[in-house]
Amino acid sequence: MNAVVDLLVAEIGSTTTKVNAFLLGRGGTGESGAGGNGAEADPVGAFVGQGRAPTSVLQGDVNAGLRGAIEDLRDQLGGEVTWRRMMASSSAAGGLRMTVHGLARDMTVKAAREAALGAGAILRFVSAGDLTDSDLATVRQISPNIVLLAGGVDYGERATVVANARRLAALGLPAPVIYAGNAAATDEVTGILTSAGIKVYPVDNVYPRIDDLVIEPTRRVIQRVFEEHIVGAPGMDRVRELVDGPIIPTPGAVMNMTVLLRGAIGDLVAVDVGGATTDVHSVTEGSEEITRMLVAPEPLAKRTVEGDLGVFVNAANVIDLIGPSGLAAELGVPEADLVGLARPLPRTDLESAFSARLTREAVRTGLLRHAGRIRYLYGPTGRTTISEGKDLTAVRWLIGTGGALTRLPGGEEALADMRLGERARELLPGREASVALDRDYIMASCGVMSVEHPQEAVALMTKSLGVKPS
Repeated sequence: MNAVVDLLVAEIGSTTTKVNAFLLGRGGTGESGAGGNGAEADPVGAFVGQGRAPTSVLQGDVNAGLRGAIEDLRDQLGGEVTWRRMMASSSAAGGLRMTVHGLARDMTVKAAREAALGAGAILRFVSAGDLTDSDLATVRQISPNIVLLAGGVDYGERATVVANARRLAALGLPAPVIYAGNAAATDEVTGILTSAGIKVYPVDNVYPRIDDLVIEPTRRVIQRVFEEHIVGAPGMDRVRELVDGPIIPTPGAVMNMTVLLRGAIGDLVAVDVGGATTDVHSVTEGSEEITRMLVAPEPLAKRTVEGDLGVFVNAANVIDLIGPSGLAAELGVPEADLVGLARPLPRTDLESAFSARLTREAVRTGLLRHAGRIRYLYGPTGRTTISEGKDLTAVRWLIGTGGALTRLPGGEEALADMRLGERARELLPGREASVALDRDYIMASCGVMSVEHPQEAVALMTKSLGVKPS
């Protein structure tokens, strides 16, 4: 059967490329609202199918993997597939490499870091204060895709950020610079960098006033700059041969969808366990009680990346967290055989059980690192209670996405086990929070779709979760 779909969304990963096919329903791009297939459309659209293939970075052209995924989609659907538009996300060739440079580590540096992570970046280096020769050597070695420069509240200290702009200009890197610092220094910083032939993107200060984080404008610009300068993976400069729509970082796409979902179902946290990393995205203001005890501001939308938690590339790290001897006894295998069970796609029941157990530990550790904690300070006036970090106690939904949580057994249980009672010092979701899995494995694709079709993206995502919008 031949099919015409409204939209293909490609996810070009470091090891696997997949494409998801969608009908957009009435109000989408299809002439009949059914993708041109002659059938009555679901008013909210439909997920048609998914194709997968190895990413072809080592072949020098990611388009080969993309075309392979499209061929697999055709095999899955049993016929020719054509589409009206294609969008994409990418984490190939190490994803979006960024360095971040601010003034005070607990203020502008923190704000800039949150903006970069929320956009889907992989932070390779973060510095505070004056850039030293050692710092500059590190930046040169990393060769980031984008540099984020911040520093100073608006109309406050400006000498440091201006001096850092001069030092970055002298490096001669091809990477564009996003300036999100003191508004009073915008013209001077922009002039310094532009004179050195560097493309500059001025944006609102990420820390305009004390205890005020303004990260959304920077997050949006990072994703736009990524699309304009996406040449980091072999063949990515040719990806426009197939992709005629937006291209954004895959983790940023998941964050896009997490932010949109909050408006449909309430405060939530989304966990994505992968082969190399575990990403946790949350969108919540937290509870009023905990907010009154916060010692430093937290963003509404927060992403953390645990680069040591993965069920394939970093399986050995997770084995060590569980305890090799206990895990071997649990699975009934010799301890020496554990690492050999790690595979991108488990083939046997034993390999699936092994990966599922690692997934459960990655969820536990990733959420504990993402969430804040209650702390007690003791002084002359007695005990003072404070809170540090992200408060998840008001979260209504724990959502699992990614291959490990959606394709292996025990995903819902792994998330449900992280709900805590009211007296816990960790600021995790409470027992009343609900759990849902991205059954169609389309959260990143829906996040890309949301750039042009936000309503359809929310509708398709809630269908995949089995959740009715509130």
